Amino acid sequence: MTSNQRPDPASTVSSSSSASRPHQQTLSLRRPHRLLSFGLLALLAGSLLASCQSPQQTEASPVRIGYSAWPGWIPWKVTEEKGLFEAAGVPVTLQWFDGYLDSINALNAGQLDCNSQTLNDTISSIAGGADLRVVLTNDNSTGNDQIIAAEDITDVPQLKGRTVAAEEGTVDHYLLLLGLEKAGLTPDDIKFVPLETGAAAAAFVAEKVDAVGVFAPFTTQALKRTGSTTLFSSKDFPGAISDHLVCRTEFVEKNPEQLQKVVNAWFATLKEIKSNPGPSLTILAARAGVSEAEYKDYDAGTTIFTLKQNREALKPGTTMASLPFAAGEISNFLQEVGLAETPPDLTKLFDSRFVDAAP
Repeated sequence: MTSNQRPDPASTVSSSSSASRPHQQTLSLRRPHRLLSFGLLALLAGSLLASCQSPQQTEASPVRIGYSAWPGWIPWKVTEEKGLFEAAGVPVTLQWFDGYLDSINALNAGQLDCNSQTLNDTISSIAGGADLRVVLTNDNSTGNDQIIAAEDITDVPQLKGRTVAAEEGTVDHYLLLLGLEKAGLTPDDIKFVPLETGAAAAAFVAEKVDAVGVFAPFTTQALKRTGSTTLFSSKDFPGAISDHLVCRTEFVEKNPEQLQKVVNAWFATLKEIKSNPGPSLTILAARAGVSEAEYKDYDAGTTIFTLKQNREALKPGTTMASLPFAAGEISNFLQEVGLAETPPDLTKLFDSRFVDAAP
């Protein structure tokens, strides 16, 4: 719920070919529900600009894909470095975002064709007016999203009255709310501090807050606080946080052949990583800004989906293993806690044709 490292507040977007960034960043506080309101404004403004200024996408134009620091998305760097986009016959401009929310806003504003983002953040954008399609499942978070607490907090009920930081409106805020509900607490029972994920981890380590919701690799940073412990993680909520390649519907409809090649390149990347794990790990760890040993620790917490799992997940079902079912559950929950103000239209959210046609 997912799915990263985003430092350098002065640099919200950097090319994937740029030098490695530092492992943490500091951004300003975010006001309640700003994600939805800002995303909608960005969407409207971007649509106007796109209609007046942007050249129409052609087959020769590079596909603009955004990604950020989450173990399920960092393999796109292997795709790029190993020339697998070219091998699939598709030009791609891969853009790295130090700030995950910046990538979401860039997609909503039409500055990207596709972005790597979680299902619940995608549903929030749709509730705010975006027209998006999920075309690929990268992974399920199975432990790499965590709620980490100070030494004197040993269970969830002890969060009552304490300060908890997370990036508001995103996947780890969602995980926090799930954990509170399970423990019989409400959002009003804690003192929520909205901070960008890197800043939240830094504030926790500096003992400015009592607990924090972060995702890998920021979990590594947060756990450096003496005595800190993981209260619960995405492992405790199977299927609640899935990570995807999400594209603007207009782009999908106008460029299905290009998008098919992008999806093919992703599965070629998974084969490359399996065939050449050593060199691939070097690329992954470098892009993540952590050691190779630290990156390997993320393996169990991020379950990368095979092609078969992609196809299975898109089928209707009655458990969180079914993406259509999970989307409905997430949509209801986001409305209940006020992270989505209107019921989003999810009838065309999932577009299975690209994984169905992948070799």
